[in-house]
Amino acid sequence: MFAALKAKYAAVRDRKITTLFDASRAHQFAVQTDGLFFDYSKTNIDSETLALLLELTKLTGLSNMRAAMFSGKKINITEDRAVLHTALRRSSGAVTVDGQDVMPNVLATRARMMKFSEGVCSGTIQGQGGAYTDIVNIGIGGSDLGPAMAYLALKPYSQGPKVHYVSNVDGAHVTDVLAGLDAQTTLVVVASKTFTTIETLTNAETALRWMGQSVANPADQFVALSTADDKTAAFGISPDRVFGFEDWVGGRYSLWGPIGLSLALAIGSDNFTALLNGAAAMDDHFQSADGTKNLPIMLALVGIWHAQVAGYTTRAVLPYEQRLSRFPAYLQQLEMESNGKSVGIDGQDLTVPSGPIVWGEPGTNGQHAFYQLIHQGTHIIPCEFMIAKVGHEPNLSHQHQLLQANCLAQSQALMLGRDLDAARRYCSLQRL
Repeated sequence: MFAALKAKYAAVRDRKITTLFDASRAHQFAVQTDGLFFDYSKTNIDSETLALLLELTKLTGLSNMRAAMFSGKKINITEDRAVLHTALRRSSGAVTVDGQDVMPNVLATRARMMKFSEGVCSGTIQGQGGAYTDIVNIGIGGSDLGPAMAYLALKPYSQGPKVHYVSNVDGAHVTDVLAGLDAQTTLVVVASKTFTTIETLTNAETALRWMGQSVANPADQFVALSTADDKTAAFGISPDRVFGFEDWVGGRYSLWGPIGLSLALAIGSDNFTALLNGAAAMDDHFQSADGTKNLPIMLALVGIWHAQVAGYTTRAVLPYEQRLSRFPAYLQQLEMESNGKSVGIDGQDLTVPSGPIVWGEPGTNGQHAFYQLIHQGTHIIPCEFMIAKVGHEPNLSHQHQLLQANCLAQSQALMLGRDLDAARRYCSLQRL
């Protein structure tokens, strides 16, 4: 199948995307669900290519693998583990791993998280100096990127203490975050599944010493997101402030469980539950929608066409939304950490790239930094433009309209391009 896709690409690689447009293309090459709209009509994918890509999902057994993942089968064969971040987003049903239903424990832990979050937000759970005003989340990788990204994205829904994130073992990071905070009203959340991650534990010990300068029992103002009860106890953290999760939760997919506690503390239990429900709705869509109407599948197939078939080495994620400024970095880990391999699941050397280099920055900042290379350089860079239909600042709606105009204009310009004659006409008009 890859040979057929490669041959197809060779035949169309020099074709202009604009030649593909007719009255139906914009509707046919797009997916919409739950308020999300994915438009891939502005790619060099046609109906024949689409059929080949869909056939690829059948040959690779996508439907069986999908069912195995959601049911708790151990699809992570190298570590003999299930892959069940999806269970963290569910509110009912049963998921069995090694003969045990994991959902009761998931729901019990979530209930503890929500109760703790409500206590902190209401002020019934306090620090030595009174109600908590600040949360410091110490983690790295998936224990930082997910909640840090979501905290910025959901800032309009904040109702709890202000949250700060520390990840780099460089002492400058923890120093700058702690500077100006009141230790007596600061809660520190240490996120490490094994409680052995060197960067996280080093920063946690620094925070503990800082806390000890002002607080009689500094460990009382710490929370652990970990499965290592013995190590968290040795650190001095009370068992009722330890929130654990199973080994079938991969770090980079862990936002939806205890690793998301800092986010729940910021936006409140109701909003955090709404976030989980939204993710669960997408899980349901992924399991039930057919082929071209399935948004995750189409995102994946467009990515395969660009990276593995066309050989485009990078993927630019360009959110025209300041609060999604950390989203490209979050996707960076999800894709590059997951697909950063040189062998396939069968242990054989790969003959195509396992994935692209993911990068990006928010628009319109990127337009004044790297768009020149995207538009006029020699690299072909697939770009994913993201824009919200409505902003959160109704009193600044004119700025959101300007943002939308920039996003649409940049994507249009990238697709249409400008040949030499058009450039000359443009320059002539500018001189008038």
